[in-house]
Amino acid sequence: MHNDKDEETGVGPPAPKENLFKNWPLMSSVIVYCVFSLHDMAYTEIFSLWAVSDRKYGGLSFSSQDVGVVLAISGSLLLFQLFLYPSIEKLLGPVTSCRLAAFISIPLLAAYPFMAKLSGLELMLLVTCSSVFKNVLSVIVITGLFLLQNNAVSQCQRGAANGISMTGQSLFKAAAPAGGGVLFSWAQKHQNTPFLPGDQMVFFILNAVEFIGLLLTFKPFLIPAEQTQ
Repeated sequence: MHNDKDEETGVGPPAPKENLFKNWPLMSSVIVYCVFSLHDMAYTEIFSLWAVSDRKYGGLSFSSQDVGVVLAISGSLLLFQLFLYPSIEKLLGPVTSCRLAAFISIPLLAAYPFMAKLSGLELMLLVTCSSVFKNVLSVIVITGLFLLQNNAVSQCQRGAANGISMTGQSLFKAAAPAGGGVLFSWAQKHQNTPFLPGDQMVFFILNAVEFIGLLLTFKPFLIPAEQTQ
């Protein structure tokens, strides 16, 4: 029915909302986010198992207390997110910072199995610093992808977009601990294989997932919203 009041005020019915599943800038960033979430959760699961495992299996022979100290220190990144990340994002942008962080993570993870050759305070310091650096890189990646997701939709649809993102992330994170545990258990039984023995294979597969995520941050897969206007 024609409404004279709407005609006078210039206010009409609200515009139909966009189908978020057809919004490729959003969906591509959600998929990349899920891949990196899978990697991060698997890394978290494997790191603790690797650190406490015996040296004859390629581990570090850390006590549970040692692992707790490392995780407590490396998990305290709130100040980085509040004060340092905004400068990085402003300088590089969310996409470039995400790519750079993912790229740096690959050689860092590849070095993990060789840390078992060290011992004492030197080992503790190196593992702690590496863990902190790895978590900083993960924060850069995840935060950048959050920004891409929010920029891909209008303000009124950000709640729904974040709901889709969290659902996908939860599914991938649910699979990661089981997959990481199975992979680590398999590696413990294959310490003498000629190609990537034991824990080297574990970190190689973690790096493979990271590399897939890195590839997905490039065109034509990931397209930031501003490039679709």
